[in-house]
Amino acid sequence: MITLRSAVVSAAKTQSDVVCIFVFEDEKIFKVQTRKLSEIFPSLGVALKSDTFTGKFQETQTLFPSEMKAKLILVGLGKSESVTLERLRRVAATAAKTANSLKAKSLALFEPSPTNLQAEIKGSAEQIAAALAEGAALASYKYRKYLTTEKTTNATLRVVTLCTEDATRKKSVASGVAYAQVVTAATCFARDLANAPPNEIYPETLARQAHSVGRKNRFSVRVFDEKKIARLKMGGVLAVAQGSDRPPRFIIMEYKRGKQSSPTIVLVGKGVTFDAGGISIKPAAGMSEMKMDMSGAAAVIATMQAVAALKLPVNLIGLVPAVENLLGGRAMKPGDIVTHLNGKTSEVDNTDAEGRLILADALAYASRWKPDVVIDLATLTGAVVVGLGHHATGMMGNAQAVMDQLRESGERTFERVWQLPMFEEYEKQNKSDVADVKNSGGRWAGAITAALFLKQFIGKYNWVHLDIAGTAIMSEALDYVPRGASGVGVRLLVDFLQRWRGSR
Repeated sequence: MITLRSAVVSAAKTQSDVVCIFVFEDEKIFKVQTRKLSEIFPSLGVALKSDTFTGKFQETQTLFPSEMKAKLILVGLGKSESVTLERLRRVAATAAKTANSLKAKSLALFEPSPTNLQAEIKGSAEQIAAALAEGAALASYKYRKYLTTEKTTNATLRVVTLCTEDATRKKSVASGVAYAQVVTAATCFARDLANAPPNEIYPETLARQAHSVGRKNRFSVRVFDEKKIARLKMGGVLAVAQGSDRPPRFIIMEYKRGKQSSPTIVLVGKGVTFDAGGISIKPAAGMSEMKMDMSGAAAVIATMQAVAALKLPVNLIGLVPAVENLLGGRAMKPGDIVTHLNGKTSEVDNTDAEGRLILADALAYASRWKPDVVIDLATLTGAVVVGLGHHATGMMGNAQAVMDQLRESGERTFERVWQLPMFEEYEKQNKSDVADVKNSGGRWAGAITAALFLKQFIGKYNWVHLDIAGTAIMSEALDYVPRGASGVGVRLLVDFLQRWRGSR
């Protein structure tokens, strides 16, 4: 994990291996910036006058000024009016990747001149520093645990320093960097959990990870074994788990730093540590990705870590039903009927629609805290990927105010969510002739019918469902999101919890 720091220093005096200056494409600003650089580094005069670098978004130029030992990289910001916090994350990611290609151990990022930024972000040194730090740290992530050769196990970039030359911005920059250190560490932890092979992370070891996080961050963790789960009559958890030799676990994390009178928020994460689909088996191609079917659980555990590290004044509960969905001789079968914690029954139409079965029990159990809001995260349906691709999380629920706040957090963090309808007309697709509800609504509107299934098991609380199937598992890398597990949900939820305004 990258170490993030802040400093008040000039470019010529930094001790980092690589110094990054962000350059605007606007002709007047570009000329001012390059003229100033020529004054600081006279040896670069000719190079800076060439037409090879113009400041276009994410364009780079690597220079070797004789006035300092460090290499200098210029990264284009594009036009000043187009610069957003997300674009700052992306140019910082470009800088980090360039520094890594230069085998640098340390990188200094200089904040862009605030006077050239849009009004809505120019005054926020904290937001700017956080965005730059997030982009650099998240872009440097790679899951290396099982790479054994020296060439692949030795990470290059280790320290990123956010620099300002304005001493009046020192405190704000430091605050932004400190926040970024916490949320990027948590995001990378979520990525590690989801990327880990299924012979390392399974229900019991996932519970151990939660225990470890709780001990380090001083919040309580309880874990129910299969006997306790059976006594509670969590039929969905038991049904999915019965095809595996590895028993289920139900993880409860409690963090209480809000006032006693403050409302409780519950996060629920789908924890299918490997999903073969059960008897309704998945195709072999791509099945190895199903180790990441516990990305919702990873996001919830990592969010608890971040919230505790930031000492946010909230009362937060994290629930994770953890199972494997395999094909053993005792595996649940299409046609089985499951009785859930709240007494409702569901017909198993498709054993690969297992996530909603375990979430049903967890959502029913959440009522015990009489929460104000419950938010569940799950890699629940392929249908949401068909509808939204890999760039937005599907969002549904019964609490418009909460969904509006999550949408705002999604825009700030660029972990965007998109609301889908839950019209009652869709409910007939889940109708069963032999049970209260069927666990598969058929081909059409699959993400919506899955959410409507879950709605049958919520209590008297505000509820939002986030289907992260398209955003949690990436087939191609993005600027600061790797191929594989993205860690989606952590930055979104932390921003939401920081700004929580209540459900009404």
